[in-house]
Amino acid sequence: MTDESDMQESGEQSLVSHLVELRDRLLRCVLSIAVCFIPLYAFANELYAAVSEPLRAALPPNATMIATNVASPFLAPFKLTLFTAFFVAVPYILYQIWSFIAPALYQKEKGFAIPLLITSVLLFYAGVAFAYFVVFPLAFAFFASTSPEGVAMMTDINSYLDFILKMFFAFGVAFEIPVATILLLKTGLTSIASLKEKRPYIIVGCFVVGMVLTPPDVISQTLLAVPMWLLYEAGIFFARHLGIEGSASDEQPSTP
Repeated sequence: MTDESDMQESGEQSLVSHLVELRDRLLRCVLSIAVCFIPLYAFANELYAAVSEPLRAALPPNATMIATNVASPFLAPFKLTLFTAFFVAVPYILYQIWSFIAPALYQKEKGFAIPLLITSVLLFYAGVAFAYFVVFPLAFAFFASTSPEGVAMMTDINSYLDFILKMFFAFGVAFEIPVATILLLKTGLTSIASLKEKRPYIIVGCFVVGMVLTPPDVISQTLLAVPMWLLYEAGIFFARHLGIEGSASDEQPSTP
């Protein structure tokens, strides 16, 4: 009876200690965002000017962006600075997450997870950069060229911010496909042979996702769908290069 009570007390103490550690690491994550936000806010208007440059470059002569709400000139740069601070703090936030779960992993799992974590961060930033430098100029030039005659293209600054944040998130997550593919293979949930067999469905799925997440134009849809498909192929290539074949349990058994 004493042993059972001791084990229960030990388990409760362990749970409390984990919760305390989780709280501390969450506070550190919030503090890291605040530390990044404070100096960035001094350049809030410059940050908004930078992210709005692809649209402003595509606007007709003498056309400008507008603010339809009274507080938009303040809230839009503030919101952008907050999200920028989060983007800057992402490596530290992931480090805190890693530090929390690392003690529960074996040494071999740690050696596999660290490169994967670093790669996922770099791929997310690469997706955001791809959206800003490639997708936005092409998409906004297309929208500006299709504007009906007599209709002035004057975009609200708050609506524009919501749009680009959605696009940044969509492309950032889409660029994580190689990491997701390798994880599926590493955990044995699928195999390279099975992924190759599903290639036609994956291609169709990429275009469906591109249609849902991007504006209703074929340029933006294609610029998201094609990189998703190529990144899917890249995940298969690197998995094979790393010797990760996955599990064959999902393959059909051969008939004698």
